[in-house]
Amino acid sequence: MRYLISIPLLLLLSGCADFGYYWHSARGHLAVMKQRVDIEDLLADKETAAELRKRLALVQEIRRFSVTRLSLPENDSYLSYVELDRPYLIQNLFAAPEFSTRLQRWCYPVIGCASYRGYYDEERLLAYVDELEASGQEVHVGKVSAYSTLGWFDDPVLSSFINWPDHRLAGLLFHELTHQQIYIDDDTTFNESLASAVQMVGTELWLQSRNQHQALEKLSSWLQYRGEVIKLIESTRARLHEVYQADISDAVKRENKAAVFTDARQAHQSIAAKHGVRGGFSDWFAGELNNAKIGSIAAYNSQMPAFVNMIRGHQLDFAAFYEYVADVGALDKNQRDSCIEAWQRQDDNKQTCPAMRQPFATAS
Repeated sequence: MRYLISIPLLLLLSGCADFGYYWHSARGHLAVMKQRVDIEDLLADKETAAELRKRLALVQEIRRFSVTRLSLPENDSYLSYVELDRPYLIQNLFAAPEFSTRLQRWCYPVIGCASYRGYYDEERLLAYVDELEASGQEVHVGKVSAYSTLGWFDDPVLSSFINWPDHRLAGLLFHELTHQQIYIDDDTTFNESLASAVQMVGTELWLQSRNQHQALEKLSSWLQYRGEVIKLIESTRARLHEVYQADISDAVKRENKAAVFTDARQAHQSIAAKHGVRGGFSDWFAGELNNAKIGSIAAYNSQMPAFVNMIRGHQLDFAAFYEYVADVGALDKNQRDSCIEAWQRQDDNKQTCPAMRQPFATAS
């Protein structure tokens, strides 16, 4: 999960209860915005390092593709650059009870509720972690390389991701720009799954446009591995739910919970070995597993296949796809989820879905 919303606007509209948090977020965000330098100026500057110049030129290419092929917003986002003093931008906090993978939600003015809380200040973050853990919550903290302000600001390219492999750099920009294209209040799973789908299909199309067939093969292999890992995390979440709902003592629940995590680690080792993956999610599984960590992945990716099917169903016409997704997003939550589930199953009967805006092919 990589985005944060327009924090300074939240500061202006928020009440006093969270003023300290919003003030810290506003200062952190505006400090980043003040450091922006136009990419065109950097490319024209003879002092700009050759490798950075190469990467910034690649960003410009990716940005053009995002507009012309993926119909993503043509605005001033990712036309500037910021050199950070650390390898990440913020840290996102997730929390869940001891016997549930349902993530705690924090509600904000204007943009509604989200299952995370972003921090620039590590001291403030750790103080809140202590507070949550003292209340019995399980906590997961993830380092975030980028975020989207949903178009409220001109988001910059950051040193935290500029040197990522080409396909990952392209995918990240496609992901963040999708958040600017469509954002549904109070439905993080919808927003993140949608952005991940555009990221995946968009990256494939971008590599095809550059005739990078070897990179496409590597991406395909990675996506197969990643898909199996996501299914593993989702199944682990389902198994944990069964443990927590069982009529057994808390002590036995804790034993069974530990066994589920052990099984998940072993299953991941098998998946990684099958695909010949070194790295990947290995560190993620090797570290502490808890409800917040499982929830942070499972909840944010579960609907992605449905959106991929919608893109394919619209024959890769992204403009038509976004119009349709906006109609789906306008449904009430129950209808929306039923429609997405029908697309997930590739069910021909989509009674809860809006009418398609054009003839479409069967998703494959």
